[in-house]
Amino acid sequence: MELGVVTVVKRDGRREPFDPFKVRRGVEAALADRPIDPGAVDHLVQRVQAEVSLAGPVISADELGHLVLGALRDLDEVAYLRFASVYKEFQGARDFEREMAALEDG
Repeated sequence: MELGVVTVVKRDGRREPFDPFKVRRGVEAALADRPIDPGAVDHLVQRVQAEVSLAGPVISADELGHLVLGALRDLDEVAYLRFASVYKEFQGARDFEREMAALEDG
């Protein structure tokens, strides 16, 4: 899929072009040692890339993180929690408990 130039606005205000390879690296890290078919990772990255292109030409890092979280939630709950722990800057077990409860509710 060809993607026009989409700019990601980072939390600190910096801007950089959207990079699907960064999404892939983050997703693969979250999926480490999980029984997920590599084709599913390709599909997830393509899904996020398509949603980014619809949201562009500028998207915040928070919006991008939510897109990745939503895709991971559908794919693997453990990977979702791993990604969320970094993305949402978990400070302890209570943060995991809160996120797990939200997974069960949603």
